Parts: sequence; structure tokens; C-alpha cells
Amino acid sequence: MGEFDLIIGLHSIKCALQNKSRNFYKLVGTEESLADLKQEIKASQVEVQMVSSHKAQEEAKAYFKKRGLDYHRVPGNCFLVCSALEVLDVAKLYAEIKPGLRILALDQISDVHNAGAILRTASFYNIDFVIIPQRNSFGLTPSFFRIASGATEYVKLVETTKLTRTLTKLKELGCSTIALSEHAEGDLEAALNDSSRSLVLVLGKEDTGISNAVLRVCDHKMSLESQGSIKSLNVSIASAIAMEKCFRKR
Repeated sequence: MGEFDLIIGLHSIKCALQNKSRNFYKLVGTEESLADLKQEIKASQVEVQMVSSHKAQEEAKAYFKKRGLDYHRVPGNCFLVCSALEVLDVAKLYAEIKPGLRILALDQISDVHNAGAILRTASFYNIDFVIIPQRNSFGLTPSFFRIASGATEYVKLVETTKLTRTLTKLKELGCSTIALSEHAEGDLEAALNDSSRSLVLVLGKEDTGISNAVLRVCDHKMSLESQGSIKSLNVSIASAIAMEKCFRKR
């Protein structure tokens, strides 16, 4: 089997089964959970193993172990074992740059709940690519797939070994880069309305924000102004507001 993804969460499983670039090894679930996936099962011709809820959890536990992950109870007593999601090299991203692309770059976001929620929002806003660092980042774990709620099947992920270098190269290729930061400066209207350039929105880790090195290479900085007593937002919520501001006109 080699490398594989373990998908949990019924909606995430449905979306994965509809992804023709995936190879499906096994779908394990109870009679009730598999009934909800009837159409997807028929279309994908995946091997199905109908089991009791206890057996489903025991089978899941074995696959968690194979992936080197700590086991936690699988919701819905159902999971899908399939080929690993393709994560693109930055060279493939560079080759596809053209005017009007929507790109998201995540700087050191390691919390799987934030990462999954951000990817789901990225799919909602039809983001073309999401750039993730090779190190100090979330992993493509079962929890991540569940929280992303199928978004992994629609948004292209790009892995980079050095985000500053990648952003610099994207600028050379005609992209505008905007960092979500509390230290905003300058007018963003020209950058947001310039459809001749691709736009890269950069998000940072919740506790420390975007690293100084990444901030220095970004063309613009953008902040969200509080209108109440709470002055900060969870990064997944902030990312949704920022994507609305950056991409709704593009």
C-alpha cells in the first residue's frame, strides 16, 4: 500500500470518494454509516468492509498505528483508507502562475483545528493554491481531514522549504503579497483591484503572528480593526474576514 491517508468524518469521506485522482484501498464502516455513502460507494467502486461499531474502532486503531499516530475515536464508526493526497512542489506552482490567481500562504500554523478551518474557508473562496511550510506546520492527519470537511479534495496544497524564498519568487513572477498583521500600513485598494496580478494572502501563527522574515518580503500589510472590547481573533476567523476583503472582488 505504501503511503496512505486515513480519512474520517462522513462529509470528508464523501468528498474524497469523489476525487478521481485518489486510489481507494478500503472503506470500513457500520451498516448505518455506509448507507449514507451509498452513491459514492457505487461511483468509486471502493472495497467495502461492513463491521460492527466496535470492530470499526479496532480497525481504525490499527491504521492509526500504521501511520504512527495516536488513536482517537473515529466519528460515525467509519473511515476511508486511500492514496496519499498529492502535495505540489513549489516549482509546479511557479509554472502555473498567471493573472488573477488566489493564493494563500500559511506561516507556521501548526494547530490542526485552525488549519482545517482555514482550508475549508479557502475552498469556500475558491482559493487556487495554499502554501504550507515543510516544517513547523500541521500534518495531513485524520483530524485535519475531518475538520477541513472535504476541502482537501478541492484546494491544491503546495509545500515549501523556505516561505520567504517562495514569496520572493512569486513577487518576481508578478504576484502581490499581503500579510495579515496588526501593523498595517499603506493603501491596499490598488493591489486588491489589480486583476493583472495574482494575489497572495499570508497568515501567521496565532500566538506570534507572521515571522519578521516573512513580513519583510511582503508588499503590503493588512489589519482587522476591532469595533468592540475584544481586540484579537482566532486566526481561522481572522482568515475568513481577510479572504472576504482580499478575494471578493477578484
